[in-house]
Amino acid sequence: MSATSESRTTGDHLMPTYARYPVRFVRGEGARLWDDDGHEYLDFLSGISVSSVGHCHPRVVEAIRAQAGELIHVGNLFYTEPMTRLAQRLASSSLGGTVFFTNSGAEAVEAALKLARKAKSAGDVVVLHRAFHGRTYGALSATPQESKQAPFAPLVPGFVAVEPTAEAVAGAVTDRTAAVLLEPVQGESGVWPLPDDLLRTAREACDAHGAALLYDEIQCGLGRCGSMWAYQQAGVVPDAMTTAKALGGGLPIGALVTGDRLSQVLQPGDHGSTFAGGAVVTAAANAALDVLEDPALHARVRELGERIAARVEELPGVRAVRHRGLMIGFDVTGTDAPGIVRRALLEQRLVCNATGPETIRFLPPLVIGEAEADEAVDRIAPLLADAAGS
Repeated sequence: MSATSESRTTGDHLMPTYARYPVRFVRGEGARLWDDDGHEYLDFLSGISVSSVGHCHPRVVEAIRAQAGELIHVGNLFYTEPMTRLAQRLASSSLGGTVFFTNSGAEAVEAALKLARKAKSAGDVVVLHRAFHGRTYGALSATPQESKQAPFAPLVPGFVAVEPTAEAVAGAVTDRTAAVLLEPVQGESGVWPLPDDLLRTAREACDAHGAALLYDEIQCGLGRCGSMWAYQQAGVVPDAMTTAKALGGGLPIGALVTGDRLSQVLQPGDHGSTFAGGAVVTAAANAALDVLEDPALHARVRELGERIAARVEELPGVRAVRHRGLMIGFDVTGTDAPGIVRRALLEQRLVCNATGPETIRFLPPLVIGEAEADEAVDRIAPLLADAAGS
């Protein structure tokens, strides 16, 4: 990238909270992005599992345009048709209870924590190592990663972190437990599907002690794993779950969805959000759901996930591959996964990311085809060969 191009991307007035790459994207379509120099990129990150229907999906774009021309905001003292329709669709596709809308996944986790604490009138929340639930204080306190928590101590008390095993969960849940919070597939730590026996044990322990089982499907839900919701593959049903990321087709929206038992716990005045569930974002989300709820798409996600994982396993320097649908993580020899990812972006124009020093993650749009799946592997293959050779 030229010095001139790099200077155009400099955000002198942005807080340095992200290690941004020297690329400025200006346009997207499907699984493709274009920068301000006109270079085309293959996007296998999707804004971290956000653009699952692809960039600027025509249905989403039209829904946004139409709704923005009619009504943008009225607040949550009133109903709008897109809001109530989306709540009905989310509930009927999953747990059947009620929905609280948020602006992000972290906010949905905050709502879930308040829900569980009120339902039990206090109590601890059991969380798992390798988890990531967000960066607001409650969500951060539920994320047992020293590097993320330490600068912001003291955190919210009452969180019990255990190893992601059935035995550890069973030993941690007591009558003092308000909830167990977990991701069916842990994403930010490198794509770790939780074993079915862990989910079953968590369900049994929560039932035995009157605690709530909470699933964080912010990254792994909405078709990403090859079913509408990740929990459906194990058949272990939570009491409530959070969703976000792909829900808005690119716009910011999250939701807490409950089953019947917890559907009326939060009452007027218990929780709120000024912008959440607005007409434009819920209209976009309804359009995105039209694409994401298709069983044929889910089958295709499973098929392409297997295809990519099988090809990646054969690449030099790859030590392990973990995947569920189009949520794919692979460990590489050495500790320069971030360097490989940077070269992939700047040399091969492939967008992906590293979740740690040894792990690379693919989260492509769910609408990709076989050619794009193969192209991504072909683009990263020479970089992995270089790294393995060094």
